[in-house]
Formats: sequence, C-alpha cells, structure tokens
Amino acid sequence: MLSESLFSLLTEDLLIRILQKLDSDRKSWRLVCKDFNRVESLTRKNIRILRVEFLIGLLQKYCNIEMLDFSMCPRIDDGAVSILLSHGSASWTRGVRKLVLSRTTGLGYFGLEKLVRACPLLEAVDVSHCWTYGDREADALSCAVGLRELNMDKCLGVSDIGLAKIAIRCSKLERLSLKWCLEVSDMGIDLLSKKCLDLKFLDVSYLKITSESLRSIASLLKLEVFIMVGCYLVDDVGLRFLEKGCPLLKELSAPLINGLKNLKQLSIIRIEGVRVSDFILEIIGTNCKSLVELGLSKCIGVTNIGIMQLVFGSVNLKTLDLTCCRFITDAAISTIANSCPNLTCLKLESCDMVTEIGLYQLGSSCLLLEELDLTDCSGINDIALKYLSRCSELVRLKLGLCTNISDIGLVHIACNCQKLTELDLYRCVRIGDDGLAALSTGCNKLTMLNLSYCNRITDTGLKCIGYLVELSDLELRGLSNITSIGIKAVAVSCKRLADLDLKQCEKIDDSGFWALAYYSQNLRQINMSYCNVSDRVLCLLMGNLKRLQDAKLVHLDNVTVQGLELALRSCCGRIKKVKLQSSLRFSLSSEILETIHARGCKIRWD
Repeated sequence: MLSESLFSLLTEDLLIRILQKLDSDRKSWRLVCKDFNRVESLTRKNIRILRVEFLIGLLQKYCNIEMLDFSMCPRIDDGAVSILLSHGSASWTRGVRKLVLSRTTGLGYFGLEKLVRACPLLEAVDVSHCWTYGDREADALSCAVGLRELNMDKCLGVSDIGLAKIAIRCSKLERLSLKWCLEVSDMGIDLLSKKCLDLKFLDVSYLKITSESLRSIASLLKLEVFIMVGCYLVDDVGLRFLEKGCPLLKELSAPLINGLKNLKQLSIIRIEGVRVSDFILEIIGTNCKSLVELGLSKCIGVTNIGIMQLVFGSVNLKTLDLTCCRFITDAAISTIANSCPNLTCLKLESCDMVTEIGLYQLGSSCLLLEELDLTDCSGINDIALKYLSRCSELVRLKLGLCTNISDIGLVHIACNCQKLTELDLYRCVRIGDDGLAALSTGCNKLTMLNLSYCNRITDTGLKCIGYLVELSDLELRGLSNITSIGIKAVAVSCKRLADLDLKQCEKIDDSGFWALAYYSQNLRQINMSYCNVSDRVLCLLMGNLKRLQDAKLVHLDNVTVQGLELALRSCCGRIKKVKLQSSLRFSLSSEILETIHARGCKIRWD
C-alpha cells in the first residue's frame, strides 16, 4: 500500500522521464503497477510481431508506434493486412515511420500497397529476402513518396521498370540496397542516379552492371557509402569515374582498388577475394590517411611487407580484416600493434603463422581491442592466451580450431577479460570442465558460447554453464559425454536461451528435452538432429516452445512419421523454418505439407 501511494505522487511526465533512463528492461517496468504499464504503452515506439492473431490487440494497446516489424511473423498476408486496416479507425498507422517486412513472402503487392498507403509518414521499408517480389511490388512501394530508406536485397523479380517507378516517385531516397536484384541493369542505375540526388548509401552488390553504372553513380554528389561486391563487369575505368565524382565518398566496398590516389577522404575500404600487391597496399597507406576500417578478407598476395607499408602512420585504423591472408606472420602483427594503438577489431582467421610472439605485441600495445578472430590459427597456444588476456576490453573472441589451447589458457582469459560476451571454442579439443568453471565465474556476461566438438566436456561443465544467466546462444554439437542431467541444469538456469544446437548429442534423451520444453520458453532456434527423442516428447517440445521459429529435425531415429506429423501440427502456426530428412519427403502426408506451406513455413530437405 505504501509503495502504491508513493507511485501515485509521480506525474505522467516524470514517469516518462524515468522510463527513458532505463536501458532495456521495459517488461519489468510495466509489471510494477497499472500506472507504469500505462506509461510504457504510451511511450513504446517499436514493436516486433511474433504471432498475427495478437496483432490487433497489440496495436490497440500501443497506439504511438513508429516502427513495426513483421519479419518474425511468417503468416502475415494480404488478407491479414486488410483485416488489420479495416479494424476500427486504424489510427496506429498515422505515426508509423518504418516497416520491416523482411522475408514476409506471403504478403503480395495488393496488401503491400494498402499498408504503405495507410502510413503517411513512412520513411523506411525493409523488404529484403522477399524473393518473390517483382515490379508490381516495387510499384506498391513507390506509393511511399516520402521514403528515405529502402532495403530490397534479394527481391529477385525487380527489374529496371520497378526501380524506375521507385526512383521517379521516391526522389527523397537517401539509402538504397539492391543487393542480388539480378534483373537491374545499367539503365535502371542511370535513371536512379538522375532522380534520387540525395542518395548517401547505395549497395549494388552482385548486379550485372558495368562501368557505365559507375559513370552515372559518380554524379551523386552526396554519396558517402558505395558497395559493389561481386560486380565483375566493372573495371578500372569505372573506378576512375568515382575519382572524379562523389566528393563525399567515405566508404567503398569493391573488388578493385586501382586508382585510389584521388579518394583521400575514404575512411572505410572493403575488398574481398582479389589479388593485391605490396604496391597497392602502399598506395592505400600513403593516400588514405583517414582510414578507419580496412577489409582484405581472402585477398591473394597480402604479405608482411605490404601490411607494414599499409599500417605505418595509420594511427586512426580501428578495424582490420586479414581473414585467410595466410602469409602474414608475427612481424606484420607486431607492426600493426605498434602502429595502430586505437585498433578495436582484428580478424586473423586462418593466419596460421601467427604465434604467441605476435599476441605478446597485441597484448602490450592494443589495449582497446574489443574483437579478435583467431579461428584456425594453429600457432596459438596457452602462452598466447596469457599475453592476450592483457586486452581487458575484449568483448568478442573467436578461437575455433585452435587445437593447442587448453583449460590453462582459458583460465587466463576468464580472469582478465570479464567483459566478454561472445566466445567461440569450436573444436578446441583440449578444453574441458575446468575451463568452463573458470568462465562461469570470470565471464558471467557471456551471451554466445560455442563448444561444439569439445569432447572433454561433461555434465559437470554444463552445470557451470548454468551460472551464465545472460546466455542466449549455445552450441553443443557433437558433445558425446553430456547427458540429460547437464542439459536440465542449463535449461533451468539459462532463462534467456534463444538458440541451442544439440546435433549429435546422442546421450541426451527424453528427460533432457522434457526439461527444455518446460524451462526454455525463449527458445527460437533448436537443432536436435541425430538425437534420441521419442514421439511424445518431440510433440510436447514443439508445442510448448511458443517462440520457436526454426527447428532442425534430421535423423530422429526414435520418431515415427506419425509422431513427426503431430509435432509439426503442434507448432505450424508460428514456426518459419524446419529442416527434415529428405527421405521423408514422400512419407509425410500431402495434407501436412500443404498446411505447413500455407502457414508460411519453409521446409528444407537434408
């Protein structure tokens, strides 16, 4: 009674100001009392829909929505949109500024146009991975004349005609992504460049365009970020057009970098899988003094000399990607450490000539390092991890396939890198329960942990994982020594678990999956292929996990066809993806397959 009387003294304006100070836990806030719940409803701006049947009630409750996300709702279609817009006055649409419709393949041009027209303030739309979308859907999108941001990645049917309608009607566009829109050609890009003069971000990756498109794009005086990965018909001539135009260009992601001498304002360069020389890297280092991020992933010809010439004087460099640059050694790493004290992200996957000597320099000089990828670096050992542990700001660390590290090295990381949120130990076969015990006390902020094929881990180690209460993503694939006892410990304690991989964990039986069904209510993805689960418990699991979106159910030897059908029926109203054994394609009834498809679920056959 006392607390309620105190809360009643707080005005609505004051409650709103308090709520704005909260980081993320709005759910706990609204459970305090009715006044808190009302204020939370009034101030909520973003909402993600998981089930279409709750949509009308949610929009009635949250009337000031600015961003509406349907990407997790596979059942949204033209009919659902019509019902939604015809219900009451549909006043919720008046303030909507952003629609996320990624992967909503059930929504066609009719529903899309009605939804777009109902939102007069609409500024941003994401229809990425709506692979059935074509020019009619593009025409529907063009009704949003105030559009400033549009993502059409993998809208495979959109051609120059559809792009022209958007360019003519949506002349205020500032950000546009056309990645994998394979029907768009030079003609469409030319018209876009003439009509949408405010473009600041443009992604044309994997389009069949030529250097003529770059001639057109060079006229975009406000362009800051340009991405054209996989545009193999573009040559050096096209890049020279960019040199003469685009005075504000700061980020270029492209397969070619000859001719960068006049792009001195570039702060981000990403290059993928091309042959480079020491001379080219020297040009970048000499001319691009504002460089903050450089990606050389899978580039051929990257050497110690080239990297040394590149980073000398690059004091502003914060992100460096040297993935699969296999000739890099400790000499280059030492130069990077000494030249780039502000480095926060370094990717060295498959650089197997890097050893503890290079890590010593990183641990001594790069104390701001937050992300490090050492996947498949066979030269990394426990001593290297000891040196690395000086980087106490580390948040993401990948050590997959580093077979020479053990619990000893992991203890060093756990003791000093207490800000870690993501740790990948894939196939680190010498990691065991002692290492997990150290992590459970030292790195209790972990949200992602990959322990796949670390076969020394037992139920004792899983009980330690139970202390990682922030954990949301856990991969335990191929752990032959864990049982249902360990899985129950994880399920009971890790309430935020959303993604779980148990493939080939053959000692986990019904009791383990029963625990997941009752305690892991936030699970959205699960891989239980090759596991020993029965018809009854599979049906219970699939029915109880109300937020489940993706399930991999391959080679469940103890599950019958009838049991699998019952399990699929229990979740087909909400699940988006399911992976099944290909031999079941003709065993499952056509009725269940049609039902699953009609509900918006995609079946992948293994």
